[in-house]
Amino acid sequence: MPEEELYHGDGPAYLEIPSEVPDAQPVKEWWDDPSLPWKHKPTRTDIACIGWISFVAVFSLVMLPLQPVMLGLAPQLLGSLGYRTGLVITGALASEGDPWWPLVLFFGSLMAAKFDWVYWWAGKLWGRGLIEVWSGKSARARKRNERAERIARKYETLAIVITYLPIPIPAGVIYAVLGEAGTSLKKFLTVDLLSSLGLCAIYVGLGWYFGEPVVAIMEVYMQYMWYIAIAMLVGVVVFAVYSARKNAKAVPVEDGDEGGEE
Repeated sequence: MPEEELYHGDGPAYLEIPSEVPDAQPVKEWWDDPSLPWKHKPTRTDIACIGWISFVAVFSLVMLPLQPVMLGLAPQLLGSLGYRTGLVITGALASEGDPWWPLVLFFGSLMAAKFDWVYWWAGKLWGRGLIEVWSGKSARARKRNERAERIARKYETLAIVITYLPIPIPAGVIYAVLGEAGTSLKKFLTVDLLSSLGLCAIYVGLGWYFGEPVVAIMEVYMQYMWYIAIAMLVGVVVFAVYSARKNAKAVPVEDGDEGGEE
């Protein structure tokens, strides 16, 4: 019985090129991700802006458990960083003769608006892409952000004043929309700083008006500030762990990623 021929090519079998090659799937770039605000390969400017946004997020998380401690030990320093509780206590101390309130008001007004330009810049770079990322798949977040966007487009720079009122409104969305709409940085910063100064003056004035009762409340608060700080720190850690696990579960498992043999 003749031996069956398995190969009929002209050259060695290992050099034979198959006649039909399946189409190769294009490699997806790292920046081509719906969770990122840009729709193009990021430039150095894009990277710098996203770096600033990340820094703002980290700064806010770090300051969250520090605020109760600073409020008890150094309320004027907290007020100088633009935090409202620190400004109120500064006003209360001023009513009892403390002379440092003008400096606290000045620096607090600047620091309350310290990161607003970052969101204006992001809006100028990426437009609605940033808002889409913030909204994600949450219908509630999308509705809230769309409402803030309408306010920004209708009232323009007057919407900046609204962000300083004690109402739940995503200020970052308004600043980003103004950046996208072409509001000049000079105009934006002028209205922003004047709004910040006005609000900070109101909080200092409230502290001055109520005066001694506020100071008495602070004396009681100082006895519990460490417990409050520890509770907030634990809350930050728990939230970070929960978010990390939630994001990990949201990542789809590709074929072949799971271990084990069939």
